Amino acid sequence: MSGLKRSSSTALKNGLPPQELLDDLCSRFVLNVPKEDQQSFERILFLVEYAHWFYEDNSVENNPSLKSFTLKEFTCLLFNNCDVLRPYVAHIDDIFKDFTSYKVRVPVTGAIILDETFERCLLVKGWKGTSWSFPRGKKNKDEEDHTCAVREVLEESGFDVSKLLNKDEYIEKVFGQQRVRLYIIAGVRDDTAFAPQTKKEISEIAWHRLDDLQPASDDVISHGITGLKLYMVAPFLASLKKWISAHKPPIAPKPDVPLKGLCVWKAKSNSIGSSTMITDGQITKPVSDSQPPDKGPGKSFRNFRFDTTAILQAMEAGFSS
Repeated sequence: MSGLKRSSSTALKNGLPPQELLDDLCSRFVLNVPKEDQQSFERILFLVEYAHWFYEDNSVENNPSLKSFTLKEFTCLLFNNCDVLRPYVAHIDDIFKDFTSYKVRVPVTGAIILDETFERCLLVKGWKGTSWSFPRGKKNKDEEDHTCAVREVLEESGFDVSKLLNKDEYIEKVFGQQRVRLYIIAGVRDDTAFAPQTKKEISEIAWHRLDDLQPASDDVISHGITGLKLYMVAPFLASLKKWISAHKPPIAPKPDVPLKGLCVWKAKSNSIGSSTMITDGQITKPVSDSQPPDKGPGKSFRNFRFDTTAILQAMEAGFSS
């Protein structure tokens, strides 16, 4: 076998995952999937990303001696140590570049959740970094916009907006090649319970006053007047204010509402209490696979076909020997 393969004892001493674990992750998340999910590098990298989440959320948490990796590092590790992926190691930089370019073109939908006075909106802060955003996420293949919004808001906040969502009430912006549609969900009680349903994706959920989200100045629109980072919030505020001015809130504004943002959920010690959704070892969050136009870096990989038959035959021969 390749010299890249390591014994379990050597791997554990270095904090690297043992070969058996990498083989299991590759088999579980790359091989044991429908054939249509193996037809492009973009789809395979989404599968590798799920393997990475599973490794970080389960393997590392259960064995602190294991190292934590960025997605790029984990991708290189899996490609170098799995028989089925090793033939493509020479192209890994192009594959990963193409994947990241592909991801930023997949349409995104979510929701702007307003309280009963229309004075506050619900924002979530990512696990890494300090930027706030409305709960939202990428569409899956053949998924309708409103269905994606319901799914992503539920995953990131634990709140089901399906009965409150109006398909015609939304704000849509285009950033580069990516379309972002946010449905307006108005009149939600401020004592509603919120908590993400996935691990290590959201670190904090809070109600924020819309007045505090206004840009600090015309020159700096990515930060609010209170210093909050609002890269994915600021572009929607003008349209949101117009919508609010045309609609009457369920209850009158509250003059005694605290001026500061109201935190309703926060991760404790970088560990989220709710579990990642896993069924029989498989993360149930579907693979994002909307297909944007065939352009951008690495487009030659669009015609990639993953030949699992020959590889599986070789692996079976190796196991039986």
